[in-house]
Amino acid sequence: MNFSACCRSASRVLQGAGRKAALGYVFGAACCHYFVLPDLRGRVHWHLDSTYTAGISLDCLFCLTASEMSNMKQIVDKARKAFLTGKTQSIDFRIQQLQAMERMLTENEAGFVEALKADLHKNECTAYSYEIMGLLGEIHLAIDNLTKWTEPKHVKKNIMTMRDEVYIKYEPLGVVLVIGAWNYPVVVLLQPVVGAIAAGNAVVIKPSEVSENTAKLLERLIPRYLDKELYPIVNGGIPETTQLLEQRFDHIFYTGSTGVGKIIMSAAAKFLTPVTLELGGKSPCYIDKNCDIDIASRRVTWGKFVNCGQTCIAPDYILCDKSIQDKVVEKIKETLKEFYGEDVKKSPDYERIINKRHFKRILELMEGQQIVHGGSYDEKTCYIEPTVLADVNPESKVMQEEIFGPVLPIVSVRNLDEAIQFINQREKPLALYVFSKDKQVIKRMISETSSGGVTANDVIMHFTVTELPFGGVGHSGMGAYHGKHTFDTFSHKRACLIKSLAMEGVNKIRYPPYSMKKVEWAKFLLTTKLSKKKLALVLVPMFAILATVIMKRYRWELAGRGMQLMLAFQRMWYKRD
Repeated sequence: MNFSACCRSASRVLQGAGRKAALGYVFGAACCHYFVLPDLRGRVHWHLDSTYTAGISLDCLFCLTASEMSNMKQIVDKARKAFLTGKTQSIDFRIQQLQAMERMLTENEAGFVEALKADLHKNECTAYSYEIMGLLGEIHLAIDNLTKWTEPKHVKKNIMTMRDEVYIKYEPLGVVLVIGAWNYPVVVLLQPVVGAIAAGNAVVIKPSEVSENTAKLLERLIPRYLDKELYPIVNGGIPETTQLLEQRFDHIFYTGSTGVGKIIMSAAAKFLTPVTLELGGKSPCYIDKNCDIDIASRRVTWGKFVNCGQTCIAPDYILCDKSIQDKVVEKIKETLKEFYGEDVKKSPDYERIINKRHFKRILELMEGQQIVHGGSYDEKTCYIEPTVLADVNPESKVMQEEIFGPVLPIVSVRNLDEAIQFINQREKPLALYVFSKDKQVIKRMISETSSGGVTANDVIMHFTVTELPFGGVGHSGMGAYHGKHTFDTFSHKRACLIKSLAMEGVNKIRYPPYSMKKVEWAKFLLTTKLSKKKLALVLVPMFAILATVIMKRYRWELAGRGMQLMLAFQRMWYKRD
């Protein structure tokens, strides 16, 4: 929305109001447009952080014209209409769409590499490894297991339901919205879309406009490969996202900052729409004295500085004993030289900060800190050297918000107890890391803290295990995805009971008139689960009684049949001789 649009909006909204009110409205909209929304390169920064969104509702950021609202409504309505045709109920159709997405990625790999390089300075290797490869694995997993995932899941019965059919049916939710993030603009957007398609939903896809080159590429490619009506893509900034959130969805999946996550949740509450929020936080990394510091420092260095520190589960800061701090710093320095060479700026494997506003925010976090390595930068190219801070005050600015950049603070703690206390005094992080040779240390760190996920003796790698749910807790998010967990997130687990019309005598205990005897029978029938062991205890005596009755009633006939069989066998034996 430009300045003239704001003026027209003011004229409509405040028609009949005083001149001062109208001028105030226009001035406020202009300030919002100039100071809040764009960065120095003219981009919109919806997904960056909550600096400008905390406590602000979407309604006060933009006034939407009727035509703008109508456009988004048409997109969502068209997706819902396509969903209601029942096309997505077909497993074959879902697999076809997933295969089409696979072709989109493989046939346009060069285009994705080019876009990711323009947005984040990623090279061919990092673009494929961190964006494409894992996504292809997710697609293959869904295709290979979709038939099994969609099968009804039969559950245990009690005596009351022993002759009934009892199962859980996995059904698509309907029309869902997936809002991606800019730091990994392909995989973070499309990974949940894979699960949503596998579960049979229609999906409105909203890439982050901050990684603008990748967003434009996806806007061109997705309609070419996927069903246009079922899987529309909406590109744009805050206005478009605002319009989308005014529509009714059956689920919203958002990846980004905690501040914006609150806005998403508030908008979803209007329609009681469930949400999955993949947010962030300050993920701690505790390095115990009793560990291989060389390996620990090497793995932490990789996890912290990959993608220039712009990873939601990167180790945000290190907790360690003062006695090993210097050694940790030296090992990190050695590893950085090994990874990126003498001049990190010239390394093709080191990315850049997404834009200048984010660049300046990171530099502000470094002010007044003891820099023991790095600290150089180049505003023109949004380059910040991998930086290590030592003896960091826990109350300093760099420890108050998620860094999301190549700055690694080290905070001294005296022991494991102090490290656990330090972590528990803060918001629950998205990830937690601990390095130690002592299994008891690892066990205590896991049992006495809370986080979205935890990895011991490494960082980030729990993200790669598709069998593990990936998600946050508390301020770091809600809900989870990856592999089958994504399918579950976008599925409704429908409880199904198909009753038999037999055994009406048993059912009489629930009909009036009531008595305590009926209550006791009901308690027994409802609380007794039918396991194989219990079933055997019931059936074996029943079969024994039945066998006894049969033998008693038909003993002479059975004896005669037995004699005939014995004589026939004897004749066959003699003939053989």
